[in-house]
Amino acid sequence: MTLLIARRRRTSCYFYPRAWPSVRGADWWERVVLKEFGPQDWLEKFRMSRETFFYVCNRLRPGLAPHSAHFHPALPLEKRVAVALWHLATNVEYQTLSPLFGVGPSTVQTCVREVSYAVVLLLKPLYLRLPNEKELENMVRIFRARWGFPHCIGALDSLHLPINPPLRLSADYCNGQGWHSILTQATVDGLGQFWDVSTAFPGSMENSAVLESSRLWVLAKEGRLCPNPPKDFMGKAQKYVLLGDATYPLQDWILKPYQEDENLTQRQLQFNYRLKRAHSVIENAFLRLKARWQILLKCDDCSLELLPTLVLACCILHNVCEAHDNPFNEEWLEGTEPTELPKPCQPAPAAMEDGRAEQVRELMCQYFESCGEG
Repeated sequence: MTLLIARRRRTSCYFYPRAWPSVRGADWWERVVLKEFGPQDWLEKFRMSRETFFYVCNRLRPGLAPHSAHFHPALPLEKRVAVALWHLATNVEYQTLSPLFGVGPSTVQTCVREVSYAVVLLLKPLYLRLPNEKELENMVRIFRARWGFPHCIGALDSLHLPINPPLRLSADYCNGQGWHSILTQATVDGLGQFWDVSTAFPGSMENSAVLESSRLWVLAKEGRLCPNPPKDFMGKAQKYVLLGDATYPLQDWILKPYQEDENLTQRQLQFNYRLKRAHSVIENAFLRLKARWQILLKCDDCSLELLPTLVLACCILHNVCEAHDNPFNEEWLEGTEPTELPKPCQPAPAAMEDGRAEQVRELMCQYFESCGEG
């Protein structure tokens, strides 16, 4: 549903990639991929166009210099990036991927690790960073135009990623639904691109606790998520807001729906509808993130030490693909939401609620009522 609601300008497509012969070797990358892969093959195996792939390679070049002791000098940078992206996109095991490129499983593992680190080091400042004041104003315009929600700079939510934790930490990573996970908190703009990500929290933590432990909470408390003084909204100086769900505390900068019951007014019901519809932009972003980078569906081959970097790298690469308008194949969505792993949902404690925030929610109700929007 979220994909239908979003109606994004991003290109979606359906296609069936070619079945390549089973013959593989050290030169398969040079002989087949570079010379014979068509646009659909690049998209299917690397989740991006050939042009975007080589753009990424050029950006990563300073961080993947050939002097690394882990790589054979004959392994080109582009081949290392290809190995890493193929693994992130398909979650194919190291042993299966290694003969494809004519390298050993340990080399595949090293490629994934070093390319992920390079993505975070060199692409994060470009594609996943705190917006400046002018960019925040543009984000407000986009949210209002696309989602009909004013004075808003983003949607906030969390993502549980399944893992196999060490036995000694099993209880820490067991979430409220009884399965093991790491927790990622993320914020997206109105286009579904991430601009804040905090990751690798134990699955047993609640969203409200993760929020208090995150950089986003600090930035908000320091007033760095809005201009100083705040912009006018409905005749009052008001901070920009983020949209959350019931698992987050109501703050003067985080809005969530009214608790559903028979006493809600028509204005409050309208507010809930508007907020939930706009909040779907991050639900859609999470679906596209996991569909593109299917390593996130089950992080079995990844150590807990590498996981934060790997998750960040996938979020950054998601933004790269979205920003460069690379097509998205709807068929990648199959299997991204396994029903046997329901999402934990623990309401935020009342002690974290900000009483002043109720006035902000009331202002929003007045806005929607004055606009006659339902």
